[in-house]
Amino acid sequence: MTTSYNILMLPGDGVGPEVLDEARQTLDVVAARSGFSVHYQEANIGGAAVDAHGVPVRDEDIETARASSAVMLGAVGGPKWEAIDPAIRPEAGLLKLRQALGLFANLRPIKVYDALADASPLKSEVVRGVDMLIVRELTGGIYFGEPSKQWTTEAGRRAVDTLPYGEEEIERIVELAFTLAAGRNKKVTSVDKANVMASSRLWREIATEVGARHPEIALDHALVDSCAMRIISRPLDFDVLVMENMFGDILSDEAAVLAGSLGMLPSASLSAGGDADGIFGLYEPIHGSAPDIAGQGLANPCGAILSLAMLLRTSLGREAEAAAVEAAVDTVLVDGARTRDIADGGTSLSTSEFGDLVRQALGDTLGTA
Repeated sequence: MTTSYNILMLPGDGVGPEVLDEARQTLDVVAARSGFSVHYQEANIGGAAVDAHGVPVRDEDIETARASSAVMLGAVGGPKWEAIDPAIRPEAGLLKLRQALGLFANLRPIKVYDALADASPLKSEVVRGVDMLIVRELTGGIYFGEPSKQWTTEAGRRAVDTLPYGEEEIERIVELAFTLAAGRNKKVTSVDKANVMASSRLWREIATEVGARHPEIALDHALVDSCAMRIISRPLDFDVLVMENMFGDILSDEAAVLAGSLGMLPSASLSAGGDADGIFGLYEPIHGSAPDIAGQGLANPCGAILSLAMLLRTSLGREAEAAAVEAAVDTVLVDGARTRDIADGGTSLSTSEFGDLVRQALGDTLGTA
């Protein structure tokens, strides 16, 4: 019997549909050559859902996601929806989806491909060989804390956001970081602001307790501000970094400069549950919707295609196929293929042209079924 997987596609806004189409075509090649089948469903999210349904994500689409083997997402947001009620802005749909599906762990690998070491604005000797993993807590912290509001007083306008964390939330994400480090270089850096913030002091306390249960793995603590500097000046110091929601959002985007472009970087948002194949997750490139280039074929599909590789490995349990997708991207980059964001002024390919080359290299690697 042929194995079949249900994949929900959420193209979203801006360049999201373009890059997600490249990932979908790549998955079709993998499935055809590896002898399994994929049943796709598609739904709106973000601004596209606001336009179509009046909300940034529908409850029935969340239920479809829950029943799927995995979910792939393009991007959400854009200037068109910036002035609407914050409760129905595109980003609110993504936050609701993460929370409803229990996607507490966001994995953002930051890898510098050797062929792109010169694409970074940093010196190649600083970034060459970088291979770090940022583990971001995704369903707690300041993005979900209450109260979060703006109001007007006699003295003027005021606003407040709240950053709450509980012991269980911190422990499970830090424990995951140690589990992941065990299969890498056995080093965890826990990032906080413990010299100022009570939530960070709790974070450091619990991270230390978890670290004591894993003496074979080195643990160090880093203040978020100094860590931001070290990521740029000494990125080779890091293996696995674990941090709260907002810190992870900021530092992972900063770290993208190491790889040369946000367009290169994938991500996986994982739940605590799973089945015989793997862990349920939502997979997306970390870049935004880039509305200024939407529809022009200029977006880099690498982040989406590499997110597919993470899906194959983590949710479908297909390590060989995941490695083949990653190798195909590497091959195309070594051969000199570039999209505009990493072309450094040279000749660049369109989104689909780059994707076609990846699939050609992938076909050569996987062979035919």
